[in-house]
Amino acid sequence: MSNRISSGNPGLDAILKGGLPRNRLYLLEGSPGSGKTTFALQFLLEGLRRGDRCLYITLSETSEELRAVASSHGWSLDGIDLFEFASAEAVLGGDRDQSVLYSWEVELGETVRLIEEQVERINPRRVVFDSLSEMRLLAQDPLRYRRQVLALKQYFAGRDTTVMLVDDLTSSGGERDTHLHSLCHGVITLERLTLEFGAARRRMQVQKMRGVDFTAGYHDLIIRKGGLEIFPRLIAADHGADYTNGLTSSGVAELDDLLGGGPMRGTCTLLTGPAGTGKTSIAMQFLVAACGRGERTTMYQFDERVGTLLSRAGALESSLQQHIDSGCLVIRQVNPAELSPGEFAAMVRREVEERGSRIIVIDSLNGYLAAMPQEQQLILQMHELLSYLNHHGVVTFLINPQHGLVGSMSSSLNISYIADAVVLIRFFEAEGRIRKAISVLKNRGGAHEDSVRELRIDAEGIRIGEPLTKFRGVLTGTPEYMGIAEPLMEDRGAP
Repeated sequence: MSNRISSGNPGLDAILKGGLPRNRLYLLEGSPGSGKTTFALQFLLEGLRRGDRCLYITLSETSEELRAVASSHGWSLDGIDLFEFASAEAVLGGDRDQSVLYSWEVELGETVRLIEEQVERINPRRVVFDSLSEMRLLAQDPLRYRRQVLALKQYFAGRDTTVMLVDDLTSSGGERDTHLHSLCHGVITLERLTLEFGAARRRMQVQKMRGVDFTAGYHDLIIRKGGLEIFPRLIAADHGADYTNGLTSSGVAELDDLLGGGPMRGTCTLLTGPAGTGKTSIAMQFLVAACGRGERTTMYQFDERVGTLLSRAGALESSLQQHIDSGCLVIRQVNPAELSPGEFAAMVRREVEERGSRIIVIDSLNGYLAAMPQEQQLILQMHELLSYLNHHGVVTFLINPQHGLVGSMSSSLNISYIADAVVLIRFFEAEGRIRKAISVLKNRGGAHEDSVRELRIDAEGIRIGEPLTKFRGVLTGTPEYMGIAEPLMEDRGAP
């Protein structure tokens, strides 16, 4: 028989690399609203699904409240034994399924005796004790409280039972009880963070787990209908897949030539420049070309609606719509106020591992940062996500708008170091007209052109002109004309 049991939460089982060691005492702590009750119910429902007898001991909530929580997730608690402390009259009926009494009117020892009687009668394999705050109130003395918790641990040690103690941290003033941590085999902490704008963020961490090589650190989580979903922190080194090296063509020969034939598989290309220069159009050109080869692709749109994106796609609109209808291209609108980094990483992983997406476009990095303004180390998390995509041979395009339109450009993100190739697009003025220039600044995947060429996006699509040899300072935004205008491109087709 395996020494591990499922917690009822696939995310936590993945973090623990196999689930909880059985027949141990665990502490589940967190502030009100962090998801403790939902997590505890998932733990018991998983045991019920596997044929285990399960007991929920509640000092803080009524059975009606528990059933309401379960109903909100579409669950039924039928089959789970509930032992509720709410009214004294049923204590006399010790043979009943549920016993209830006012916890503040009963001595701690009597309360524990009643709990032990229920455990002896039911003989559960999984037990949830909710919550320790009420036991602290009954004990009134910290030493007596800790001794009683130790007595509970010793009582369950001789039984084939996995116990989850729930602590809402209210009686302890929000402080972690380090003595309690030392008594328990494992400690799981849930947190709820209120941001200045947008939805509240929730996260968890495994504080300790004896004898288990778990993934340490914070892991984002959300509570949705169906339970609590945990997104294990992405560690790129733990994931990888075999893929065939090669170049990725855009279908525009001149554009591919700038990148030495196109981006290599398993690399990230940064498209940067001021707004309106065509960064998104170039990324979409690669998506259309990939779909034409039968490769699945995905675009994450942070900055604008999908309808607006398609309506301004110009010559690519019909091709994009065709590939969306066929399912080859998926454009996902990201709500910037509702997303956590862990959830976004999980979305990308599903696209790669379940759908087989070969090209990922993130539009834009500014939108990604704006979606999570109070998250710490966000660029490091993006770096880990890009490493994961590289290990799977995915070609990634990051779009990074620069501040301003002309003159000296700046960016709030110093992320060029995480990209394998950097494509810079700039506005410049010549002959009284606003034009665009494109150049590749670096390409770790191989050789690339070092020339600056004119870029036009019109009714014929994307066109790349001859090198702007008669200009100097184009990339600075303040070019100087050094010769005749022959290299400049003229309009073709309908405007």
